[in-house]
Amino acid sequence: MAGWGLNTELYSTGKGESIWDRLTHDHPEVIKDKSTGDVTCNSYHLYKEDVRMLKDLAVHFYRFSISWPRILPTGHDNVVNQAGIDYYNNLINELIANGIQPVVTMYHWDLPQPLQDLGGWTNPLLADYFEDYARVLYTNFGDRVKWWNTINEPKVSADEYCIWLGLAPDIVSPGNGQYHVVHTMLLSHARAYRLYEREFKDKQRGEINLFIRYRNIRPYCDISFQLGWVLHPIYSATGDYPPVMKEWLAKKCKEEGYSRSELPSFTKEEIEMVRGTWDYLAVNHYTTYFACQNHEISPAFVGIGITNVQDEKYPTASSYWLQVVPWGFRKVLNWVAKEYNNPPVLITENGFSDHGELDDNNRVDYYIKYLCELLKAVKEDGCNVFGYTAWSLMDNFEWRSGYTETFGLFHVDFNDADRKRTAKKSAEVFSKIIKSNAIPLEYLGVATSQ
Repeated sequence: MAGWGLNTELYSTGKGESIWDRLTHDHPEVIKDKSTGDVTCNSYHLYKEDVRMLKDLAVHFYRFSISWPRILPTGHDNVVNQAGIDYYNNLINELIANGIQPVVTMYHWDLPQPLQDLGGWTNPLLADYFEDYARVLYTNFGDRVKWWNTINEPKVSADEYCIWLGLAPDIVSPGNGQYHVVHTMLLSHARAYRLYEREFKDKQRGEINLFIRYRNIRPYCDISFQLGWVLHPIYSATGDYPPVMKEWLAKKCKEEGYSRSELPSFTKEEIEMVRGTWDYLAVNHYTTYFACQNHEISPAFVGIGITNVQDEKYPTASSYWLQVVPWGFRKVLNWVAKEYNNPPVLITENGFSDHGELDDNNRVDYYIKYLCELLKAVKEDGCNVFGYTAWSLMDNFEWRSGYTETFGLFHVDFNDADRKRTAKKSAEVFSKIIKSNAIPLEYLGVATSQ
């Protein structure tokens, strides 16, 4: 049970510019408190303190993300930043020395700006560059890293291209922009997976996967667009995009006068290359939305006339989008199990935001309720979940919200040059859960009030 901090520190030795560096410096008004990720938690220098916190919690593994521009400052593999390699080697070694397995994400939204200047994820050449980047990571860290996740939440990156979300690279291209982003990311993931399969797996024996973020939607009329868009090409027996998605978009595009569908097509060779590129499934889940028809504006599912809505009866975190709907977690896991033959699942994000309170009872309440639903999914429904990760270890830079919303088990004082960390009540509760492998009896009562 661990979390991840953005950790993009602009001024760490040799790091190149990312799309988030460009956005926060050129357009600070996009970020709620006009902050940047230049220093954040200062994990670049305080990684030993981070590992100490993890050891105090008694976690078994730690999910963290590698910054592409810290390793390859220009995005290309002809210039490798040795200081970046050294930093991650030090972190990985420190984790292993303390009995904590590293679980590594290759890409978590911080694309090198020079690659964005080439068109970013809408440019299919990114698949070549991502494969090159993956080879550098496998070569330098694969002897110790056995759990790899290629790309975090492709659909979130795609959503930025269909409606303004305040996320880098801050480009809105309604229509086919979002489809090209996901298409390139799927090919990039597959290229990284097949590379590992060919050149590294026999010796390194690691596992590889891609992240999905699933806000459970009720009713399920949109599942093929919300989840199947990314999962079907990888996890289904047939591969390719879901037939219902291809048919609907082909129809809509024809009605709108296009000569072809906005959804890119895989070649037969690409379908086979992408299909089956998984060793487990990584799921990020926070909340449940409800779906309704909206033929004028459909930011969640462009082209199908469906949008997300919330139900006011559920309490909301400090993040406006995060309502506490515990039963949705169980529904997500059951849907995945039914649709994709119950693959092994690692919960890679689940958490609650507030304003930094040390006595964070609402976060404790959230975790207890969601963990109880997870236990029901495993014990009663037979869902194949083998691990759980809390978002996040400590407070950090939360994208467009900056430092105004916090998810950490540990408070970070961003006004302190030393970025002092302080354990919250939730850290104490989590430590009890991990050490006893059970939810403490004194907290079970909160799970009954849904």
